[in-house]
Amino acid sequence: MNPRLLFSRHDVSGFWALLADNLANIVIIAGVCKGLLKMPDEVVFGRILPGIGISLLFGLTAYAILAYRLAQRENRRDVTALPYGISTPVMFVYLFGIMTPVYLKTGDPVIAWQAGIAAAFLGGIFEALGSLAGPFIKKHTPRAGMLGTLAGIALVWIAVIPFAEIFENPLVGFVSLGVILLGLVAGIRLPWGMPAGLAAILAGTAVGFATGASKISFEGLGFHAPALYFSDLAAGIRFIFANPAIIAVILPIEIYNFIETMNNVESAEAAGDKYDVRTAQVLDGLGTMAAGLAGSAFPTTVYIGHPAYKRLGSRSGYALGVGVVVILAATTGLVSFLHALIPVAAVAPMLVFVAMVITAQAFICVKPSHMLAVSIALVPHAADLVYKQVTGALGVMAGYIG
Repeated sequence: MNPRLLFSRHDVSGFWALLADNLANIVIIAGVCKGLLKMPDEVVFGRILPGIGISLLFGLTAYAILAYRLAQRENRRDVTALPYGISTPVMFVYLFGIMTPVYLKTGDPVIAWQAGIAAAFLGGIFEALGSLAGPFIKKHTPRAGMLGTLAGIALVWIAVIPFAEIFENPLVGFVSLGVILLGLVAGIRLPWGMPAGLAAILAGTAVGFATGASKISFEGLGFHAPALYFSDLAAGIRFIFANPAIIAVILPIEIYNFIETMNNVESAEAAGDKYDVRTAQVLDGLGTMAAGLAGSAFPTTVYIGHPAYKRLGSRSGYALGVGVVVILAATTGLVSFLHALIPVAAVAPMLVFVAMVITAQAFICVKPSHMLAVSIALVPHAADLVYKQVTGALGVMAGYIG
């Protein structure tokens, strides 16, 4: 094994960007499950988080191996692994479209969790089956349609919302943003060759300590061993088949999920790394099934942002690093420690940068005559954000997270 095909010093920046993205989702999940769904700590920290750790370790390791094999096959040292994690839009649907209605109907948070893991397991099956049609759809769908959709998701969910965090905590956020603009946008070499992503987070955290936004807290530390929950999964499946309306939620959102994977593989190909879309869709399905079996109710997928991680100079090491850190954090309680230590505003600029690269790629990699189609694809996602604000979903969620 050639370590140069796996690791680069620039993996550090990619590591922090991907870790921040997944950590933010994990914090949201813990907050909503404890606050809104009234789940006990035993379920949230003892079952859901370790299950998330298992699913992410599986997927990120698999994609790191795929990247290494691609680098060997093409004799290249610049192959970047596909980023992977909890699908943010799908996460919201599972929280508020499946688990919350079950909890409100039964009043039992454990049944809501069982229904969630069963929905994830069944969703993983649907996602893997999508691989049968994935290559055909990819071949016959215009690139503008696929990349435009990703750009809309990136602009709204990975740029606008994190930018709101920067404005909410400007002393921390704008310091980190300044480092990102200097190191990644302007291309200025930072002292000692430090990766810009790491420098931005360190600078933001330092300001956070000075302003009280950062703190060291050991609350919640403890070992939670991963386990397999066959009986709970079976109970959840029985509940879903007794309430078939839930399947009407699972099926369309998992179709969205496997199409998102297809779009992200297309984005990686446009950036220079050609992966097999069918393999990616099967891996995403298996990862989601593993999540459900191990206690997590949240589907996983190839993340948008491969071009940004490639521009950062990341290879496979960043993905492996995130997989290892997340499983350690999920099983030891370090999630709450990292959340208290690193302000959200310190990592938000990294996510904004990732979103901007995705959006730029959508326009750069299509024909000029197709740019209008890309622009149109941005609008539904902005409208979706406005709709969620108007209906109060984001406000309710923020109240339980905070």
